[in-house]
Amino acid sequence: MKQVVIDPITRLEGHGKITIFLNDAGNVENVYFQVPELRGFEKFCEGRRAEDLPIITTRICGVCPVAHHMASAKALDAAFNVEPTETAKKLRELEYVAYYIYDHILHFYFLGGPDFVVGPDAPAAKRNILGVIEKAGLKIAGEVIKHRAYGQKITGILGGRPTHPVSACIPGGIAKALSEDERQEIEKMLRSCLEFAKFTLKLFDDIVLKNADYVNLIKSESYTLRTYYMGTVDKNNKVNFYDGDVRVVDPAGKEFVKFTPKQYLDIIEEHVEPWTYVKLPYLKKIGWKGFVEGPESGIYRVGPLGRLNTADGMATPIAQEEYQRMYKTLGGKPVHNTLAFHWARLIELVYAAERALELITDKGITRKDIRNKLGKPGEGVGIVEAARGTLIHHYQLNEKALAKKVNLIVATTHNAPGICMSIKNAAKGLIQNGKVNDGLLNMVEMAFRAYDPCFACATHFAVGEMPLEVDIYNHEKRLLKTIKR
Repeated sequence: MKQVVIDPITRLEGHGKITIFLNDAGNVENVYFQVPELRGFEKFCEGRRAEDLPIITTRICGVCPVAHHMASAKALDAAFNVEPTETAKKLRELEYVAYYIYDHILHFYFLGGPDFVVGPDAPAAKRNILGVIEKAGLKIAGEVIKHRAYGQKITGILGGRPTHPVSACIPGGIAKALSEDERQEIEKMLRSCLEFAKFTLKLFDDIVLKNADYVNLIKSESYTLRTYYMGTVDKNNKVNFYDGDVRVVDPAGKEFVKFTPKQYLDIIEEHVEPWTYVKLPYLKKIGWKGFVEGPESGIYRVGPLGRLNTADGMATPIAQEEYQRMYKTLGGKPVHNTLAFHWARLIELVYAAERALELITDKGITRKDIRNKLGKPGEGVGIVEAARGTLIHHYQLNEKALAKKVNLIVATTHNAPGICMSIKNAAKGLIQNGKVNDGLLNMVEMAFRAYDPCFACATHFAVGEMPLEVDIYNHEKRLLKTIKR
């Protein structure tokens, strides 16, 4: 049996590899997606002071720090039995949607988008931001850099730091109020961000949706996976990134369950395989049935497409129009086409800018009532929608407010079973009769890249000891020996 190995996989956060096994006829027999890194934050958060957790957990990932900061803050709100003031909630959410702006821009232009902008089978040296600049022009590149910087500047103003924020380390509130001068500065940046988000959707429309080959690729069985979906919704079942109940719909789009953060252990269970450090979550009521799709399997997906499939719509007008257009174009709800994550992500980019403008123009946003008094320490669960999907922080504190136990289920962990299946489906559909080239392998990678995975966040579990593999080469770059632990 022949092996084809993609190691390392590219344009993602973290590390991973794909091993494809071909049978004697040259067709795909099996595919393994492995994450060989381990972070282990759950364990070394134990014994830490409660107020340190929103600071420590931001270091899990340099791309997702605001998501971990807010999930951690909400877990501490619950653990200390305190509800933040309305002003604090608005400021937290404003900081959060600003993070979405720079994060979704990052993925489209730097990570996932190059496959469409320069083409999936373009030379590897072109499938990156430099290829995008060459294709789209320096002016657009300047706008990309400017608006990513705007998103980070806003999180810096609100969070104290643009990358590892500190503002919400206070349970029941936020550390700093917003001045009128800061409010005006942020509003100006956000108006520009909304225009850039609309431009980006038009770019996607021009490059992808007007290209019949790309649309056929999106709709193809190679990139289709029929699963359950999970996402956070507001009281009207509209998408909300920061707060609400978590809703799950089945592969037909019917509501399966809706639950509050503290109920998550009744809904989600985690399966473990010996070949990866990523846990594999599934819906507890249905059970783990292996890597299979359909209503009889407990596998579900989260993230931009998961949120849109789960919700009844978007809470802002322009995003709602795009939401309706996506489902009309792709044949109705729910959409099971994995590459549609890219379109959903750009609809969310527009929503984030629209929602941010709603918040920054709210007359109460500069009020000074930014903290409520704490109760006694206990147990709490905080859930937000990270850019990659549902993020859960669960803390148990002792009477001295030190962490006794910490459990994290991050977006990429939720998506791990779906990522494994998506890669296998793509490989089976694309690789025939042993014919493999760089372009085909990149199209296999596109199956995981659509999820915008963050494996730095996702690895918290280890069986046994960390693996060690050392390859020894001679001066002619020939492999002499491999030593494994």
